[in-house]
Amino acid sequence: MKRRDFVRLGVSAGIAAGALGAGQAVAANAKGGSSILDAGVQEQQVQMAAGKLSSKSLVQQYLARIAAIDKAGPRINAVIELNPDALAIAEELDRERKAGKLRGPLHGIPVLIKDNIATADKMSTTAGSLALAGVRAGKDAFVARKLREAGAVIIGKTNLSEWANMRSTHSVSGWSGRGGQTRNPYALDRNTSGSSSGSGAAMAAGLATLAIGTETDGSIVSPSSTCGIVGIKPTLGLVSRSGIIPIAHSQDTAGPMTRSVADAALLLGAIAGADADDAATGDARGKAADYAAALRLDGLRGKRIGVARNFFGGSPAIDATIEKELAVLKAQGAILVDVQLPNVDKYGDSELEVLLAEFRPDLEAWLRDYAPHAPVKTMADIIAFNEKNAGRELQHFGQEHLVAASTKPGLDDKTYREALANNRRYSREEGIDKILKDEKLDALVAPTGGTAWLTDYINGDHYGGSFSSPAAVAGYPHVTVPAGFVAGLPVGISFVGAAWSEASLIGMAYAYEQASQRRRAPGFPATVNIKA
Repeated sequence: MKRRDFVRLGVSAGIAAGALGAGQAVAANAKGGSSILDAGVQEQQVQMAAGKLSSKSLVQQYLARIAAIDKAGPRINAVIELNPDALAIAEELDRERKAGKLRGPLHGIPVLIKDNIATADKMSTTAGSLALAGVRAGKDAFVARKLREAGAVIIGKTNLSEWANMRSTHSVSGWSGRGGQTRNPYALDRNTSGSSSGSGAAMAAGLATLAIGTETDGSIVSPSSTCGIVGIKPTLGLVSRSGIIPIAHSQDTAGPMTRSVADAALLLGAIAGADADDAATGDARGKAADYAAALRLDGLRGKRIGVARNFFGGSPAIDATIEKELAVLKAQGAILVDVQLPNVDKYGDSELEVLLAEFRPDLEAWLRDYAPHAPVKTMADIIAFNEKNAGRELQHFGQEHLVAASTKPGLDDKTYREALANNRRYSREEGIDKILKDEKLDALVAPTGGTAWLTDYINGDHYGGSFSSPAAVAGYPHVTVPAGFVAGLPVGISFVGAAWSEASLIGMAYAYEQASQRRRAPGFPATVNIKA
């Protein structure tokens, strides 16, 4: 099985009880109504600046919504753990605001982060695995530290496809042994895609203002598309990976998952930056930009955009939806050119070889550096734990990828190094770089992927196509934006560009979003409304 086919990619009683007092209208608002919880960063900051809202009140209201619709009601099951110190952190940030100290545009803003991002607090960091249940990281991941420095309130962690969907050839996205199954807010029997499934569902359902996901291949952009939100997979190295439970350093990155391009731009600006503990960020020095400044209504004007036609054809209904959105791009001044992205069939198998080769050494390094006290020290320990606890961990699918990764010889192996060179050649210089140069393009566009599929423990995941692999393998930026619906299920349109072109892509995505306004809140139906 090729990589692109399988990696798309408890409530505290005290908090829940306190949060429920924040208002009885929370659940009703979540089901299609509008409230401050559905607003973005700018709107919430305006309310806080005017003294009409506090960070503590905002956190309380989100905790109430989590209790009402994530742990009860439709039971989205997007949040794997809440931060017991969230209210205290929010109170302190409110005191700072009153004293005239503002850390930046995220001051007091609630954020959820994926449960593979280390936090040196009272929350565990587990990648969804019971093998790490209760294990607290010894220090913050760089991303977590940047969020705290920016004044964001980390209110909890989101569920994910266990081990970021790198456990089995027959996986079910959005399921983890520790967190169970996350459900899609647009149809509860449908999948959220992986592996940042909880972050996608949480943003769609309005469980926080912002969320962080991680991606190796598709695990930000695919759940963002299937959950009707904005996702940004940055250039490799723009955002540090230190402290994030890894799959592979050649492709892993964290990135924003939000309900708007504006919020994604602010969040990306907060987490980007050089880190001595992640060598890849050395290439990013001087590359980070003021992404909020890229939010321009004329962001598409004069842009020459290649329509990657070899990523159409997966679904007539999705193709028809995206064709309508191409007209929006043209109406905003974009120049569209039909193209074929070259050599996309030349790195599927070699991508998997690289990921399997890097997985074991990268994961064992994380365990050594961030959780030396964990009961598992090696990939072999994790495999043995799963076998011993098969009734809980292996109840739906196996651990074929863990086993395969455990047998790889290491990063000096000739097969691995040749596969890595192949990936870079055909995804970069003879792939994205080539088509951008040959056709004088500013970006590529295509459908992000298929609609959400039925969650199926018998047959596993079944993706309806994906545009994730070229940018993922190349390590180049990819932005997905809601583009409409097919049978009530969201679909996204993707903007992909050259390395470090985030600001340009954000400008295009923002101009498209503002002209199209395709996103709408979910209604939590039990199944698809075929007439929607």
